[in-house]
Amino acid sequence: MHSRNHWGGLFEMSTNGEGVSRYDHEGNKTTEWDRAALLERYHPHNQGQELDETLQSWVLERSEKSKKNKYVDFGCIVCSYKALKWASLSILVAFCVIALPIIISKSLPKHHSPPTPPDNYTLALHKALLFFNAQKSGRLSKSNGIAWTGNSGLNDGNDSDVKGGLVGGYYDAGDNSKYHFPMAFAMTMLSWSVLEYNPKYMAINEYAHARELIKWGTDYLLLTFNNSATKINKIYAQVGGSLNGSSTPDDHYCWQRPEDMDYPRHTITIYQGPDLAGEMAAALAAASIVFQDNVSYSKKLIKGAETVFAFARDFGKRKTYSRGEPYIESAYNSTGYYDEYMWGAAWLYYATGNRTYISLATNPSIFKNSKAYFLTPELSVLSWDNKLPAAMLLLTRLRMFLNPGYPYEDMLKMYHNVTSLTMCSYLHQFNVFNWTRGGLIQLNHGRPESLQYVANAAFLASIFADYMQVIGVPGWYCGSSYIPISTLKKFATSQVDYMLGKNPMKMSYIVGYGNKFPRHVHHRGASIPNDHKHYSCTGGWKWRDSPKPNPNIITGAMVGGPDRFDQFHDSRNNYNYTEPTLAGNAGFVAALISLTSTPGSSAIDKNTIFSAIPPFGPQNPPPPPPWKPIA
Repeated sequence: MHSRNHWGGLFEMSTNGEGVSRYDHEGNKTTEWDRAALLERYHPHNQGQELDETLQSWVLERSEKSKKNKYVDFGCIVCSYKALKWASLSILVAFCVIALPIIISKSLPKHHSPPTPPDNYTLALHKALLFFNAQKSGRLSKSNGIAWTGNSGLNDGNDSDVKGGLVGGYYDAGDNSKYHFPMAFAMTMLSWSVLEYNPKYMAINEYAHARELIKWGTDYLLLTFNNSATKINKIYAQVGGSLNGSSTPDDHYCWQRPEDMDYPRHTITIYQGPDLAGEMAAALAAASIVFQDNVSYSKKLIKGAETVFAFARDFGKRKTYSRGEPYIESAYNSTGYYDEYMWGAAWLYYATGNRTYISLATNPSIFKNSKAYFLTPELSVLSWDNKLPAAMLLLTRLRMFLNPGYPYEDMLKMYHNVTSLTMCSYLHQFNVFNWTRGGLIQLNHGRPESLQYVANAAFLASIFADYMQVIGVPGWYCGSSYIPISTLKKFATSQVDYMLGKNPMKMSYIVGYGNKFPRHVHHRGASIPNDHKHYSCTGGWKWRDSPKPNPNIITGAMVGGPDRFDQFHDSRNNYNYTEPTLAGNAGFVAALISLTSTPGSSAIDKNTIFSAIPPFGPQNPPPPPPWKPIA
């Protein structure tokens, strides 16, 4: 039914709201009407009269609300014009806000963010390794990278029984001598640093370079004795050298480039020398672990290390290698050899896993005869002459990581305690050593060439801190004082930073690093121009005495360093200040790599150094002797 229409007839609202339909008397739909026309339709004779308020409001209000919507017919779909307009506008806004920036960014040239710049220690390390390239003797490859050096020392060892002579190795310092004792120590230190920090060496692309430098040294050391034999009776200890006060042409009297040497260079042969032999064994054994991926070479190094260590342990040859040798005593005089026994045995144990060596290294008599129990400050200073602090730290590593227990625990614990005290002695607060006002520890009691000892101490402190960090130990005790490992790192960084320029002179003691560094380095090859002219023995003196800077930069050389008043004299004639050494640079390289912070590289390589050590089984102490009644 329809609602009643008070004005006559029927009506109904259109479902689409477009108008009102008219029906005839029978209810059939006839015609569509415009709502506004109703005013005229229902009152044709009273057009000027207004409808009553009810009708007028109904008709006009409904008329206003019934504006026609517009549609767009896409064939398969009909869409409101208004909706289409808003949809299009939304798409346009979205394109401008989202798509357009993406398109623009994709079309622009790509600029990759620069890699994180290397820290100062990494920059210095790249340079410090180059010093070894400059010190090479023998036939150099084109890739050596030092433009002002060339083949030299090709007649070395012609007075020996070595086929082809003793060609190769490294010159020790600013002279042209090859001292095998500090050379071997330098190779041991380089190998140790590579074994501990090989991920860091790889991260800074110096791993292959460091290995090449080590091999250059160990190849030469293998020439200095009969490495194919199991027992030897002599070692070649040195090539070249000089006598104090001599005016005979030699490595000190003459000032010549190594490439120009034309004076006799004698080979020094020793028939006893456990110190030299022990250090050579350490160098060869440590390198054998570095080269364990080269099986044949590694085995050759191990065999050579065992042979030369047997020479060191020969009871009839226990006399320091330098005693009675004036060409050696004036430069690298050894004060003992029990430290080399401990040092060499420890490295041989790591290289072979043979427990004979660890038994020797932890033998109480070795500790006693090395006088380590005296705990004197001098014995806590690592150098080419004193390996005790390094040997005990190396064996402390065994206790910290593998904990072999009986029968080694008592001595390993002793070494651990002494190592802890050594670290305490390096800290300013305990006043064991004097310090300069500028902050440099005086490990050699104010004597010249102090930096080599400081570099070694920085390495030992840094690596001991890394050991503790790996096993989760936050610090150790110095008496009743608890010291966090950060204090050791702070000591190491402060000393290396001093060398790199944070000192009263505002000067870097590493040649080529920073803006201010030594320019008059006491070094023959660096001080004579590479002008293809031959300068005689005394003809080179004009370059030695010249006030001009060296024509060749011996990049990476760590010089002797300042005096105890933080003063430095950049003088070629004062070697105490300006002469670099092979052993000094090796310790400096080790300290630098321990302090580098390279993303993605771990602190130390915990396991590689232990590769040859078999697992420790449970070992019980021997039973007590049977009880006997007291008579």
